[in-house]
Amino acid sequence: MHAPNIAAIDDVLWHRLLARKPGPDLPAPYDALLAPGRYVLGRIAQSLDGRIATESGHSFWISGTADILHTHRLRALFDAIVVGAGTVRADDPLLTTRHCPGPSPVRVIIDSARRLRPDHRVFSGGPRTLLVCAADAPGPARIGSAEVLPIQRNPSGGLDLPALLDALAAAGLPRVFIEGGGQTVSGFLAAGLLDRLHVTIAPMLLGAGVPAFTLPGLARADEARRLSWQVHRLDADLLLDIQLRDR
Repeated sequence: MHAPNIAAIDDVLWHRLLARKPGPDLPAPYDALLAPGRYVLGRIAQSLDGRIATESGHSFWISGTADILHTHRLRALFDAIVVGAGTVRADDPLLTTRHCPGPSPVRVIIDSARRLRPDHRVFSGGPRTLLVCAADAPGPARIGSAEVLPIQRNPSGGLDLPALLDALAAAGLPRVFIEGGGQTVSGFLAAGLLDRLHVTIAPMLLGAGVPAFTLPGLARADEARRLSWQVHRLDADLLLDIQLRDR
């Protein structure tokens, strides 16, 4: 199977993507992300044996520099980027587009119990930041430079993720990139809220570690949903571009 390498995109094509100007020469899988209206993309980078970090939580770097650039390009194509509290606690990311031209998205941090400290970098200036917490979690209206966005819980006690996407769309942020970690992406995937999923597979074996996906189990293998994907290369890594819902 031939897998085209999308690591190199010239400036002309990239600026056409940023301007959302369609055309047959736009590089997949980015062209598929130009669909109008609400759009939710999930992304995971994992080892060949399905791990996103070691047992200690160390994940720098599982994927290579081409996938890091790909991730920053995805950030530039979306209105908001969502990560969970565990990702902020483990990696202290900036969540900006500093590796490519394009706007940085609004940063949305899910911390339902409000346990994150205000000294993380996402709360210290930069792009607009929202801290999403459960509506019944007490605390002030801001944490550092971030605004607090309360969301009700669902019947099982977790955050109501459809209500979160509705709130973001109402705030002018209909295009949402779910970057991580594994539990956060899995939550949106299990709820049927992802339009598309990008899975980057790095040629390494970690053995024990943090699994990429944590999903409800099935009694039988033949009950599983079969997915289709397009395969692209990011230099040494493989990118699986998976469409989950028709647009």
